[in-house]
Amino acid sequence: MLVLPAELTHVQAQTCLNVLLQAAEAEAAPQVLVDASALTRFDSSALAVLLECRRECLQDGKGFAVRGLSPRLRELAQLYGVLVLLPDPAAAESAVLAAA
Repeated sequence: MLVLPAELTHVQAQTCLNVLLQAAEAEAAPQVLVDASALTRFDSSALAVLLECRRECLQDGKGFAVRGLSPRLRELAQLYGVLVLLPDPAAAESAVLAAA
């Protein structure tokens, strides 16, 4: 499981993305799970990081899910129309089972 830091703004975005991508590449599971529950200070860069990580995981043939999205981050994702791209683990697992 990959874990987001407590703070993820434009300042930390590239470093955080690099760390997540390295960890996702090393992940042996067919689905990469990101835990966002520690994230308390963020801007839209947090969504950009999650979406880029998702894109890379899908390109590598891995599923992608995010747990622990705060209500504020969930609202921001909904506002930008990308919430559906950041499924919670239960929804992502259902999609994987349906595709099999």
